Amino acid sequence: MQVSVETTSPIERVLTISVPAARIDDKVNAEVAKTAKTVRIDGFRKGKVPVSVVKKRFGQSIRMEALEQVMRDAYVEAIQAESIQPAGMPSIEPKNIAEGADLEFVAKVEVYPTIELADASKIEVTRVVSEVTEADVDTMLETLRKQNAEWSAVEREAQDGDQVTIDFVGFLGDEAFEGGAANGHKLVLGSNTMIPGFEAGIVGIKAGEERTISVSFPESYQAEHLAGKEASFKIIAHEVAEQVLPELNDEFAGKFGLENADLASLRAEVQKNMERELSQAVKAKLKNSLFDQLLALNPVDVPAALVDQEVDGLRQQAARQFGGMQGFDASQLPAELFSEEAKKRAALGLLISEVIQKNELKVEEERVRAFLEDMAQAYQEPQQVVEFYLKNKEQLAQVQSAVLEEQVVDKLLESAKITEVTLGYEDAIKPEAQAAEAEETEEA
Repeated sequence: MQVSVETTSPIERVLTISVPAARIDDKVNAEVAKTAKTVRIDGFRKGKVPVSVVKKRFGQSIRMEALEQVMRDAYVEAIQAESIQPAGMPSIEPKNIAEGADLEFVAKVEVYPTIELADASKIEVTRVVSEVTEADVDTMLETLRKQNAEWSAVEREAQDGDQVTIDFVGFLGDEAFEGGAANGHKLVLGSNTMIPGFEAGIVGIKAGEERTISVSFPESYQAEHLAGKEASFKIIAHEVAEQVLPELNDEFAGKFGLENADLASLRAEVQKNMERELSQAVKAKLKNSLFDQLLALNPVDVPAALVDQEVDGLRQQAARQFGGMQGFDASQLPAELFSEEAKKRAALGLLISEVIQKNELKVEEERVRAFLEDMAQAYQEPQQVVEFYLKNKEQLAQVQSAVLEEQVVDKLLESAKITEVTLGYEDAIKPEAQAAEAEETEEA
């Protein structure tokens, strides 16, 4: 077998492979003999069909199948001989498959890029420093009170924070538009769940009152036929109710299934959960900042096959997120929706693998155990959760991968320049996208 390799790009190789005709003939003859032992043909007993008859009737199809098999085998032999690491499946194109002649075909394949990591000392990241204060715990307990609040009807005008039960119909001009009506809709004023101006327009309404308000749909409204349009809504109020918060006492604490159903235990549990959430948020922000820097310092050619794998993963993620929607098929979502994120993920995966290989990092089992125990604290039976993961190879592999990623972060931080910034709890746990949006709003 002869092989020539052409480098057409940093991540593509073109192999021209020639296989002697004798190898093809041997493969065809072997398949013909094998078929003769199993095929059924009228006039012959099973296993007694002459090879010449089999070759005459099935020879062409057997030869084509043999050619495909030989090309697959020859390709594998060629990449092993040439020390090529394919990043995906090859594209194989036959050039000469004439009977009696040497087989010649071309295989195009993407390969993993060669990566020379930039000096990690060039990485500059910000580490958030934060803590859960007593005031933060008070705020969270107040949130829990509101989540467990009841509504009591009142005979007064509706004000911010009240819940109003309304019927409404929306109009463009004199015509009602589709999707603009509801009956018995419960709306908390100030929740900003309706389009701008809607909730403000019904502040002061009383039970039994009818009112017409005018609003403007945002230019970016998802329904194109309504975006930027002036509309009016006819509203009938059926009830105005005020929020009644439960007392913050032992009885309230008993609603949360704690072993010790008292307020002190609830407060301690809330603080523990907040500290766990804070720790995870701070770690995530540091990791994301670090990996963004790693990507910026190490531009890398990404094989399309790896990007396609990430696109499929993002589609599956979308399927899990919207799995409850009837008729939703994530596989039909256009790849373009995910391509940018998929390319970033694929590039980051290559760089992380290079860091692991360069530094000879291995999963530290004690960190795996600590990771599991920390994660399990969010469940009622932590030890059962730990044992489940330890006994489930697939789930355990995901945890090991996450731990190894943490080890990569630690290794890079050894050389990186770190600047610390102190934030309050709320700002520290805020997702980066929301934090950036809030920052832009403040600047405006």
